Amino acid sequence: MNPALLVLEDGRVFRGVAYGAEGETFGEMVFNTGMTGYQETLTDPSYARQIVAMTAPHIGNTGVNGEDPESRRVQVAGYVVREPARVASNWRATGSLGAELRDQGVVGIAVPGTRALTRHLRDRGAMRAGIFSGTDALAPGEGALLERVRHSPSMEGSDLARDVSTRETYVIPAQGEKRFTVAAVDLGIKAMTPYRMSERGCEVHVLPAASTTAEILALRPDGVFFSNGPGDPAAADYAVDALRGVLDAGVPFFGICFGNQIFGRALGLGTYKLRFGHRGINQPVQDRGTGKVDVSAHNHGFAVDAPVDGPFDTPYGRAEVSHVNLNDGCVEGLRLLDRPAFSVQYHPEAAAGPHDAAGLFDRFCEIMEGSR
Repeated sequence: MNPALLVLEDGRVFRGVAYGAEGETFGEMVFNTGMTGYQETLTDPSYARQIVAMTAPHIGNTGVNGEDPESRRVQVAGYVVREPARVASNWRATGSLGAELRDQGVVGIAVPGTRALTRHLRDRGAMRAGIFSGTDALAPGEGALLERVRHSPSMEGSDLARDVSTRETYVIPAQGEKRFTVAAVDLGIKAMTPYRMSERGCEVHVLPAASTTAEILALRPDGVFFSNGPGDPAAADYAVDALRGVLDAGVPFFGICFGNQIFGRALGLGTYKLRFGHRGINQPVQDRGTGKVDVSAHNHGFAVDAPVDGPFDTPYGRAEVSHVNLNDGCVEGLRLLDRPAFSVQYHPEAAAGPHDAAGLFDRFCEIMEGSR
């Protein structure tokens, strides 16, 4: 149980013991409120370059397996827990979480004060941080480690989607009879997402993040999908340009999370960084058209700045805010009123969370059918 330090950008230091790999790591310090699904959280590409603290007090109980990951590797920059499980106990487990983190070189820390850390971030906002463990990592002293944290990259202005995206196009076949061809732009796509469409008869072609409009439309898709992903949407001009070409062509569009932010930018809206973001599986979101409230899964630190008091004009006709977050009122969805295009900020495909919003994939199929 070697000592470890979690050093925040504002000078707050948390002491604990090493968990996972030893060494040092830097990233944006955030927290996740989910009581389940730690393996999906760890492997979600949207968490690239983030140090994630789990608010659930006991992590690792069910070990790890090869069925639940949202990508082929752990994506977080670092991991903070209160009490790691000493024994993995689940019939699907193929190993322990601590061993998996060590094998993949993910530096973590177990600290008794995760509640204090969460309250600190809720007061001060997400910020840069570093985890340091092992003799060599701790040797410079707290002052020197703090300076290294303050010189690490900020999330604002970071283009990370291309770092986590697929390098080559691949295809997820339709289950049963093929109904539609979908071009899915991988900005950090979760493994479950194309399968949610495949279940509905979609043949999904997953393309690299920097795919152009011409490359997307060359597939002659019935619909285009932009996925979740990490980083600052203001730094992803290539994705905005590609989407504008798709909207110009009138092809049905559906975006999730980062895809919602890119959609907002394509409509001429701005984006901004949330104070501490939404990360968990218990966020209440209201459909403004029906009044229905879904409990939903989230993982985002940026949001779209859009007028919520009625329709507004865009280069593609009228648009409106379709969904809002009932906790803080931020924009959770957009839709065009004159073209077949919509998006949501949350994750309707949530593998380890609520499935209240899974019907959005049915809606995507309906607008593709209606546009034929």
